[in-house]
Amino acid sequence: MSVVIHHNPGCGTSRNVLEIIRAAGIEPVVIEYQVTGWTRPQLLGLFAAAGLTPRQALRVSKTPAEEMGLTDPAIPDDALIEAMIAHPILVNRPIVCTRKGVRLCRPSETVLDLLDQLPKGPLFKEDGEMILDANGRPPAQKG
Repeated sequence: MSVVIHHNPGCGTSRNVLEIIRAAGIEPVVIEYQVTGWTRPQLLGLFAAAGLTPRQALRVSKTPAEEMGLTDPAIPDDALIEAMIAHPILVNRPIVCTRKGVRLCRPSETVLDLLDQLPKGPLFKEDGEMILDANGRPPAQKG
């Protein structure tokens, strides 16, 4: 299975998603988008495939989005795309592409829907919450 991850190694969720993919026995194509940058067609294609609007894909936390005025709902999508091209950090991550689809994998367990085979557990989220138990199954729901 071919997998591409648009990855930020400085992001815990992105690192965790990469780890989950590798635990499933897949060595993905890793694109460090802050190094390579984005193009307009690339962003538009990824967002369309993932069912995201540029606003939904905008990362506000730990970015200059607010200082740049990009959180104003009146800012058009074209302006958001231009800002994302100029400042790649503004795109939320990680975005994973497989033959099963394209998703913004936040929370990190979202990537499981894109994999042909689940990794063996246990697997945990970056905050320590269990994603898969030792048998490779989601933990029993409490309550």
